Amino acid sequence: MKVQTFKTKKIRPGDNLYRIFDSSLPQLTEKSVVVITSKIVALCENRVVSPQELHKKNELVPREADYYIEPKYNQYGFYLTIKNGVLVAQAGIDASNAAGKLVLWPKDAQKSVETIWKHLRKKFQLKHLGILITDSRLSPLRWGTTGVTIGYCGFAALNDYRGQPDIFGRPLKYTQTAVADGLAASAVLVMGEGNEQTPLAVVTDIPFVKFQLRIPTEGEIKKLRISLEKDVFSPFLNSPLWKRGGNK
Repeated sequence: MKVQTFKTKKIRPGDNLYRIFDSSLPQLTEKSVVVITSKIVALCENRVVSPQELHKKNELVPREADYYIEPKYNQYGFYLTIKNGVLVAQAGIDASNAAGKLVLWPKDAQKSVETIWKHLRKKFQLKHLGILITDSRLSPLRWGTTGVTIGYCGFAALNDYRGQPDIFGRPLKYTQTAVADGLAASAVLVMGEGNEQTPLAVVTDIPFVKFQLRIPTEGEIKKLRISLEKDVFSPFLNSPLWKRGGNK
């Protein structure tokens, strides 16, 4: 697998995302995956809060989250949140690389990624092309951030091994490989978290990726998410500290 990053200009609220693609992406090839940080998608969608409204941060997080735990229970003063099926701090709201503003997640990352997929597939005359929109998150019991998918298109996000034998013939009962999240983690690692200014990456040489000639179905998208009751971490996720947020 090869991950190559691409530098862009400093992206401001209201910039045209497709012009950024035109000026920054190379000629794409068949069976590659384009990875885009959620930050630049959100900036181009004007999903920002001005400095005059920064005091409303504690109103924004409950509004943007599916569920949240109040910051008084966290020694760092963060909200712990679930947003669009992802366990993430602060509902993904971030002030880094934002010129003094707060940047929210894209309004509908899945819809955005499907539009981008159609555009780039047509522009480069490709059949097999994947697109990922990513963000960074913290993992329980681990220092450091890793990339996670918040929208994908053009390939199967999971490789399902259930029912297949392992090397000793034992049938696998639960194993599914998180292809989309694995690609997201690899790309975000290379793109960096500081002032690298490389919010775009192209991943190639990925024979394990099963490309699709269509957008994912609603059922496929839902398969990426586990209900609070079925999750292996359900004793934690069903804590009475969680409150329902305003995100629909």
